[in-house]
Amino acid sequence: MFTPQGPTFLELAVQALSSTARGYDLLAPKFDQTPFRTPDRLLDAVASALRPLGPFQKGLDVCCGTGAGVGVLRELCEDRVTGVDFSAGMLSAARSAVSDDRGGTGPHDGRGSRGGPAPQVRTGGPAVDWVRADARALPFRPVFDLAVSFGAFGHFLPDEQGLLFSQVHAALRPGGRFVFPIAAPPRVGSRLYWALWCFDMAMRVRNALWRPRFVMYYRTFRLPRVCQELRAAGFAVELLPLPDLGRQPDGSPRCRLVVARKV
Repeated sequence: MFTPQGPTFLELAVQALSSTARGYDLLAPKFDQTPFRTPDRLLDAVASALRPLGPFQKGLDVCCGTGAGVGVLRELCEDRVTGVDFSAGMLSAARSAVSDDRGGTGPHDGRGSRGGPAPQVRTGGPAVDWVRADARALPFRPVFDLAVSFGAFGHFLPDEQGLLFSQVHAALRPGGRFVFPIAAPPRVGSRLYWALWCFDMAMRVRNALWRPRFVMYYRTFRLPRVCQELRAAGFAVELLPLPDLGRQPDGSPRCRLVVARKV
């Protein structure tokens, strides 16, 4: 499906009937050949919006997947970048994507995790660490001054969002920023609205009837609640438009950047 190099329908079906972590282990080798990879246009827009807020020393990509967000951090951070994910398969794919030019090893910022930190790499920028861990229990000291996340929040149920934000807060230095894009909700009744509604409903039915659960929902990450949970976790929240991604008919941005600063 999607492209000749992408996963087949059968492979996607097996993934969908697996646990969340196992599903992504299976999908990882072909993930970047699917529409699920964060598009370069979004990554570039976020990088452009963040440059004036720097400089940054150490960056953290939360739920890094195959490492698309790590590429953004390597443009912005001067010292070290860490990608963390709970899928060993996704971390392996991410490591392979930057393995052509390996650098030296050195101390890492984690306190240890399942499987331990992967070898560090350098490709003409800051050193990169790969750490396998659950974002709800991040194994880091408060050493990062920038954390990002792209496309992963659907894997957290609404009552887990506060825990996730508190874990990122604990990994940031005072004044550090947790940054992620969030798209405007689709117009009620639009084709996209019904597509996302049907997907979430199908996922709820699947998880009610089948174990292990595969957690992925598109309509559970709502901006008002997100801002409330971020403030409760100890962040000051600012919203920046991403004009490069266009505007809606009423003139509002199609996508905003949430900039949460640790206070």
